[in-house]
Amino acid sequence: MELQAIRYAAMISTLTFDKVVEIYGRYLQRINETIDPRSSLLDFLGWESEDEDDFAQDVRIVLASAEFSKELTTAVMWLNGRGIDIRCVRMRPYKDGERLLLDVQQVIPLPEAAEYQVQVREKEQRGRQERAERYSIRYKFWQQLLRHASSRTQLHANISPGEYAWVGAGSGIRGLGFNYVIRKDDTTAELYIDRGAGQDGVNKQIFDWLQERKDAIEQQFGGSLSWQRLNEKRSCRIASNMASGGYRSDETAWPAIQEQMVDHMIKLEAALRPHLEACKLELAVIAST
Repeated sequence: MELQAIRYAAMISTLTFDKVVEIYGRYLQRINETIDPRSSLLDFLGWESEDEDDFAQDVRIVLASAEFSKELTTAVMWLNGRGIDIRCVRMRPYKDGERLLLDVQQVIPLPEAAEYQVQVREKEQRGRQERAERYSIRYKFWQQLLRHASSRTQLHANISPGEYAWVGAGSGIRGLGFNYVIRKDDTTAELYIDRGAGQDGVNKQIFDWLQERKDAIEQQFGGSLSWQRLNEKRSCRIASNMASGGYRSDETAWPAIQEQMVDHMIKLEAALRPHLEACKLELAVIAST
């Protein structure tokens, strides 16, 4: 029943207002009703005049039945949660002598919870829209950054832009990557250390090995770095944080932000590369013993 109703809703969503007036008018003629279909539809929609651009942007689905199965109600609640306006109305007939009585009750969503559920659904829709916008903005930012970075370094030359908060390239050691990270108002160039499940101890050993050479690394880098051992987590990072702006900054500011990110990444790789090569030899010796 719910699938059939969804098919009807999809069909209605493609119709123009004039087409619906035509279809409704034919139905009224068939049942010998004399009301004006256009005026009746305008009253139903609460419109003073038709608005073709706004017509059928949202379609309400009402399922009516004497009973609803668990499978159907589960599907309806899931669809409600995904922003579809669909409800179940239970209709039970009773006979009282010569009279036929009909008990009509909305069961999903419950009337007392309907307003709350609408608010929740609207909040979720806003959240999905904001996430989609965020992903789109970040994708565009990474496109520009990677294009610019490829003119200065080959480190991320074969990396495709994504929608998430980071893009990364391998360092030549398994589980160690050079990542660009972007947030709303700031950015990071980092070495991220995570060799996978069960490698917590190795991650910390690599971090500690590099931190013992902190002075030499920071001297080569030309400034202080953020050394994050992250004891409560599996991973570690060595980062250069920049507060010049993020993906929410005006697009006119993006080139300067990206230039700084690439500068810091080039310096970070140059500062760490000799030590990573030495660390790779240490790891090879450990693995062979």
